[in-house]
Parts: sequence; C-alpha cells; structure tokens
Amino acid sequence: MSSSRNNDETKARLNLETSRIRWHELQTYYARGQVVRVGSNLDLLDVACDLVADNRALFEQWLTAGDVGDVSPELARAWYDRNTELWAVVIAPWVLVQDRSDASLH
Repeated sequence: MSSSRNNDETKARLNLETSRIRWHELQTYYARGQVVRVGSNLDLLDVACDLVADNRALFEQWLTAGDVGDVSPELARAWYDRNTELWAVVIAPWVLVQDRSDASLH
C-alpha cells in the first residue's frame, strides 16, 4: 500500500513540474542526448514515475516496442521546422517529451 501511495505522491509532484515547451528551447538538451521521446499512446506522468522508480523491465518493453526512445534526427528536424510545442517533464538528467498535437484533436 505504501508503494502505491509513494507513486501517487511522485505522480502528483511530477504533474506540477510538467509543462509545455517549444522544441527550440530544448535544443541544448537534444544536442547532449538528454531528450527522451514518449509515444502518444503512453501517459507522460506514468513513464516519468516509472523512470523515477527505476522500472527497467518496463522501460525495456517500451524501448523494444518503440513507445519510448531517442528523438530521431528526422523528427527533431520536423519539430524544429514547426517549433512544435511539446509536453515535458524533467527527470534529471533526462527531459521526457511528448507531442500531443494529434491527441488534442479529439
């Protein structure tokens, strides 16, 4: 029960630290290889909580499925050209980003 409570507390804290940011503002982090793309099929806060909890098995599944990973040069260029607004949360040294532009059409 306490781990569930800790997870809820972590998620609540991370929710307060989540914000929208333009891709141009993330260029330094991208150049350092610190930006992690989170697929739109996942909840950004859930992924952040699992990263904080060091849930390696789940991350391996997401990496294998392509749901989490590096930002490809092609995607980085597309985001740069549009200066895409992304949702982001920092789990030092990583910046987790998610493009919800398609999801906002619902």
